[in-house]
Amino acid sequence: MTETELEILVAQIGEEILARVGPAASPESKKGEGLNLPDQVCPGCVQRCVQTCARNSKQIIAAGADRVSASERLTKIDPTIAALIDHTILKPEATRADVTKICREARQYNFASVCVNPYWVPLVRTELAGSPVKVCTVIGFPLGATSSEAKVAESAAALRAGAQELDMVINVGALRSGDHEAVKLDIKGVVKAAHEAGAIVKVILETALLDDNQKAVACTLAKLAGADFVKTSTGFGPSGATAHDVALMRSVVGPEMGVKASGGVRTLEDLKTMTAAGATRIGASASVKIVEAAAA
Repeated sequence: MTETELEILVAQIGEEILARVGPAASPESKKGEGLNLPDQVCPGCVQRCVQTCARNSKQIIAAGADRVSASERLTKIDPTIAALIDHTILKPEATRADVTKICREARQYNFASVCVNPYWVPLVRTELAGSPVKVCTVIGFPLGATSSEAKVAESAAALRAGAQELDMVINVGALRSGDHEAVKLDIKGVVKAAHEAGAIVKVILETALLDDNQKAVACTLAKLAGADFVKTSTGFGPSGATAHDVALMRSVVGPEMGVKASGGVRTLEDLKTMTAAGATRIGASASVKIVEAAAA
């Protein structure tokens, strides 16, 4: 087939298609004319946004489309909510595929960090390279009952592997025994290692195992040791974060430190409750559900 014959064939095909679907809009038509349909979800809208105009999408499908493209940029994710969340996967059975999926979600939604067990830090560092999402890991997790030397060594290894935030568990038994100096020094060793590497430390209290006085003492010791945040729970304790505990922790540490609510934060309402109580960071595995609920 010659080039001329091909052009004639293309023109014929175009004419046949136009004959089937009806006449094209005239060049004189005003911009957006014909888009302000009476059954549109957003009256007056001149955009064909799949996410916000379901009826238009149905019309497109009814016209013959069997797949509709929707750019993620059209999803109205609130960046202020996403920036509060440490996207977390700490279950022991998590696989490489699970961790990779979490990292990709974190890049898409711009969560504050991805929080994983130390083994996965090198993978997370690679997956998040070039993004603002931080690499977070846990130290002395989940019991906090290892020696201070072990926690410092674990911290150093995690920092070398690429961790930028360390969530360490306090020695709960020492705290409940009244060994306050030991608890402070335990935190201080991890803080020193982290700060020398430019990382931050969140101190996990495991509030479900403490009374209010012990929670207040733990927050004070974390502050004296130079920690950056106090955090409610590991997610492996008897229960997770409560608004009462978050408010108590905020009242003790003041505005100078962060407060992280973690454990049982599964919905947008949970997040709002915790931030209203004073939380400045949220640990959650249901992060995508939360931000998409906010967008909806």
